[in-house]
Amino acid sequence: MHSMHHHLFTATLLLMTVSGARADIVDIRWSTDGSFSHQGTIAAGKFVEVCGKLAAGSTVHWEFNASVPVDFNVHYHVGKDVVFPFKLSAVANAKDRLDARIGQDYCWMWSNKSAAVTTLSVSLRR
Repeated sequence: MHSMHHHLFTATLLLMTVSGARADIVDIRWSTDGSFSHQGTIAAGKFVEVCGKLAAGSTVHWEFNASVPVDFNVHYHVGKDVVFPFKLSAVANAKDRLDARIGQDYCWMWSNKSAAVTTLSVSLRR
């Protein structure tokens, strides 16, 4: 019994490691004052997404800083289509305002195309 539990735990741990290496998806959890921040790193050739549901008509002020230039976009899915309210290439920092025209899951996404790990610091404010 004990060895089976241990085996299951190892397999779960392995699965988490594998999926973690592919992509990092962070759920937006708004604080009581309507802000959200995320600090982390993005391995070379990997990406990170920060995603959350927004109601139609909501506004989010966003900004980020990366230690190396990254490809950045804000996107959401409509059926099989992907809509990009913002799309920037090779930027180390940017800030703007997202006006959510429709109620959707919006994702802020950073792709590290460089050969170095980058640090990323993100701040969103409703």
